Parts: sequence; structure tokens; C-alpha cells
Amino acid sequence: MKVLRSLVIIALVSILGTQSAFAQCQTWADLSNKDEVEGFHSVYRQFLKDKTADDLVALDQENFKIAFDAWKKAYEAAPAADGKRDWHFTDGAKLYTAMFKKESDAAKKDEYAQKAISLYEEAANCLDNGAITMPGNKDEYIGNYLYGQAGFDMFYVFNRKYSETLAMLQKAYDRAGNATIYTLLEPAAIMSAYLFDKELMTQEETREVYVRVTDIADHNIENNETYGEYYENTKQRMAAAFAKVEDRVFDCDYFKEKLEPRYRENSEDLEVLKYVYQKLKGQGCDTTDALLLEVKVQYETLAAEINKQLEAERRVNNPCYDAVQLQKEGNYEDAMRRYQECLDLSDDSEYALKTDEAKAQIYYSMANIQCWQLGQLSSARSNTNRAASMRSGWGKPYILLGDIYSKMGRSGCDDWNSRLAVLAAIEKYRYAKSIDPDVTSDANKRINNLSGALPDKAEGFMRKVSEGQKVKVGCGIGETVTIRFN
Repeated sequence: MKVLRSLVIIALVSILGTQSAFAQCQTWADLSNKDEVEGFHSVYRQFLKDKTADDLVALDQENFKIAFDAWKKAYEAAPAADGKRDWHFTDGAKLYTAMFKKESDAAKKDEYAQKAISLYEEAANCLDNGAITMPGNKDEYIGNYLYGQAGFDMFYVFNRKYSETLAMLQKAYDRAGNATIYTLLEPAAIMSAYLFDKELMTQEETREVYVRVTDIADHNIENNETYGEYYENTKQRMAAAFAKVEDRVFDCDYFKEKLEPRYRENSEDLEVLKYVYQKLKGQGCDTTDALLLEVKVQYETLAAEINKQLEAERRVNNPCYDAVQLQKEGNYEDAMRRYQECLDLSDDSEYALKTDEAKAQIYYSMANIQCWQLGQLSSARSNTNRAASMRSGWGKPYILLGDIYSKMGRSGCDDWNSRLAVLAAIEKYRYAKSIDPDVTSDANKRINNLSGALPDKAEGFMRKVSEGQKVKVGCGIGETVTIRFN
């Protein structure tokens, strides 16, 4: 008995549902008051023919009421009109949209919006069950105009919940497919990106929306001669909307597909290569991925070529920089020539040294070369003194000056003056560390190394020189030192 009762209930529900659908899609063909209903239709149509919802907003209150009342009577009696048009549904949606725009009360606005949306859906149902037969592609019409217009208004006019609006647009895509008009694509991108960002859509759901609207756009960009450019512009705006979340939504394969064309078209652009490589690596592409490796090699090759060119140009144009490089390379003669060119640059030159500290460094570098590589001790001494005079508190020139004195003392001096040169060098080392703690270690090492080469006390006695006495050093040094014995 329970099974029989269930079957009866199911049958009744089915009958009632069919009757409800039939009533919703009633035409005026079989009505006893057909002429009256057609009259209501004619009355309201004169106000709505070729009009938009915005046009109806501008209609004066009296005429709007005449139009609405006549439409309501025609719709309630015969929603499907003559069965060859959906005007009673779509005109009603326009009227309620106009009422929504004119209304300030939030509850009434919500009511009008829902009525407009329902009317579009009712029209789609009547087309689907055959109560209305219209020329053309039914699916494209339902998708683009009925579900599409409902979704468009839900997004741009009614400000409905994104989840509801996106569901309506999904119905539009289901029906229209690749024929979906471009105006229905961007809202889906904006809404799905927002919903994902707010954790109201999953990663997979967001990807599905992206793939769907992108595929529709790509199809029309390639095949729609009339509106291809519009789909292209729409695709760019969709990409901008998805860009806010794409790092969290998509994986390596997605970014490879997206960025490879850009890489192929700009394989000589260092910035593009850098961006593509970093993006692919950042999105989890394996370091062994073929495309990632290709981009990396191309980037490194191009970077090396560009850097080589820039380096060559820099060395030609900037004698100060070139001199440093020549010194590192061991080309000391050319380094000295370029250092001098650096010092001789006019003040208005881009590469001219702007501060005394910078000039001091150049003189110090020249002195180093003259002391250790060219054996020009006198010139080295002069440049060292210039460097020291141009930068206070800098101990390195005095360390070098001590080295120069030590070398001069070993170059043709007698034993006595050679040992006096050691005293002169030690005094420079001590002074260096007294003004610059950074050179303390170097100074102490040199002092320790020379401590056994001080003047001999017996030699001093023979020369009638006592400890603490001031003595002038020979061998071209000319410094006055305080005598200290071993």
C-alpha cells in the first residue's frame, strides 16, 4: 500500500507540475476573451516598442501606469502571447527593471529585481517546452538574451549576490556556447576572482570559469570576423581581473601555456626573459622543466652578451673605471695612462671625479702601481702624499709611504741609512694606525717584520749618535727620525 500511495503522489505531483508549466506558458489562442487580451497587448506595446529600460524610466508616471497595467493583464491572461514571441516576459522584465531604477526603497528594489529575473527564466522555460516557437537558434537566443540579459542585469543593474549572478551566466554559457556575446564574459572573470579571493569558490571552480570564458573568447578572436576585436579586448580585461588571484589559482602548466607565446615573441628582450623565468619558477615549475631551462639559458646568454657590450662601452667612455680594470688585469702602463686621463677629465664630464676622496683613491692606486710594479719610488711617494693630503683619517697612504721608504732604504743605501729608512717606515706605520684603526693589523705586521733591522748601537756610538736624537735620513728620503737602537 505504501508503494501504491507513493506512486499516486508522484503522479499527482507530475500532473500538477505539467498544469503549472502549461499555465505559465498559456497563449491567447484558446481564450474566450482573446480579443480583450490582444487589446491589452496592443495598448502596452505602443509604450514599449523599441524601448529600453532606461527609456521607460523617463516615461511620465501616468503613461507608465497605463503601460504597466495593460502589460500585467496581458501577461496574467496569456504569458506566452500568441506562442510566437516572448514579449510578455521580456517586456515585463523591462518594466520591472525601470521600476527598480526609479525606486529608493531597498525591499521594493529587491522585489522588482527578482520579478525581472524570474520573467527571463519563465520565457526560457516556455521556449524549452515548445509553448513558444521563435525563428532562429533557440539555444543562442536563450543563452544570450534571456539568461544572458538576466545575468548582465544582475551584475550591472541589480547588484545581486555574485554567486547567484555567476550561476545565471553559467546557464547562459551552457546554452549559447561559443556564440556567447562578449559582454557576458568579463563579469564572470571579475566575480570568480573575487569569490576565490574571499574563499567562497574553490581553486578548481575558479579554474573552470577561467577556462570556459577564455575558450569562448579565443574561439571568437579566431573565427568571428565582425566582433573578434571586441572579444580580444574583453579577454585582456578578463586577464586583468584574474591576474589578482592567478598565482594562487593556477599551476606551472597554466603559466607555461600563458607565457610561452610571450617568450617566443620577445626572446631578445632581457626583461621579458627575466619575468617569464621568475614567474615559471615561482609557480612551481621543476628546475628540470624543458621550457624553464630554455628560458634560463636564453636569459643567461643574452645577459652575458649585453653585459659584455655594456662593459666594453663603459670602459671606452669611463677612463676611471677602465683604469681599475686594467690594473686588475696586470696592464699597468695602460692603467697609469687611463688613471691620468681620469684625473684630467673636465668638471662637466659625466665621469669626472666629484670629490677629493675619489681623487685621493686614484692617486693612491697610481702610487701602488708605481711602487710595486713599475719601481718608480719617487713618483709613488709624490702620489701617496697627494692621496694622504686629500682625505683625512685615512691610514692606507701612510702604510704605503712606509713601504716606499723601506724599499728606498734597500736601493743603493749604505747600511746606516738603510736602517734609518727602517725607522722612517716604522714611524709612518705607527702614524697610520694612530689615525685609522682599520689598518692597525697591517701596520703591526710591518712593524714586527722590521723590528730587527733598527740601527746598530755600536754604529751609532761610532757616529756619535745617541738614542732619542733626531737624525735626517739620506737616500732621497729626507725624513727626520728619532733614533732607536736594536
